[in-house]
Amino acid sequence: FDGNAQDFHIGLDDSTDSLTIGLGSALGTTSHMVIDATGAVTMPLQPAFSAYLSGTQSNIAVGSDVTISFAAERFDQNADFNTSNYTFVAPVTGKYLLSVSVQLSNSLDSAANYYQAKIVTSNKTYNNVLDPDFGQDNLYFPLEFSVLADMDADDTAIVKIAQTAGSQQTNVDSQSHFTGFLAC
Repeated sequence: FDGNAQDFHIGLDDSTDSLTIGLGSALGTTSHMVIDATGAVTMPLQPAFSAYLSGTQSNIAVGSDVTISFAAERFDQNADFNTSNYTFVAPVTGKYLLSVSVQLSNSLDSAANYYQAKIVTSNKTYNNVLDPDFGQDNLYFPLEFSVLADMDADDTAIVKIAQTAGSQQTNVDSQSHFTGFLAC
């Protein structure tokens, strides 16, 4: 324990059988890790977010990468997701589990060569490809995948969608979401 004794706190709460590790005095502790009576460990400041579309993103462009506008959040534990530019910024270097579910709707064009969902990070672009040759235009189809991405502090991650060929008629439905957390 370096520094002032009030800088670091380990507290045991007999009433809840929990152990809290954090900063501050016993009364004003910021909990960094809590171990409860069942052995469950929570880290309330661990980077984690869940973003979603606040409405349908209509008629995505054909022939270019389109940024998906995840402008709303269910939660953002460390305030690392920016809803104005739809970007996650890694607060620390580590491995981040990033997951995306892009719900395509309003007629996937069977004339498209493919649709491609992408998680674009500062270090690498990850993607999932769909060939919509169903013999007809499908009304709905999800593109979903997860990656364990190596990210340095201040690296970014954003989700894009691309459609090659066909007509500009496909929507990104409001059921789409982008989530992530620091895994290790």
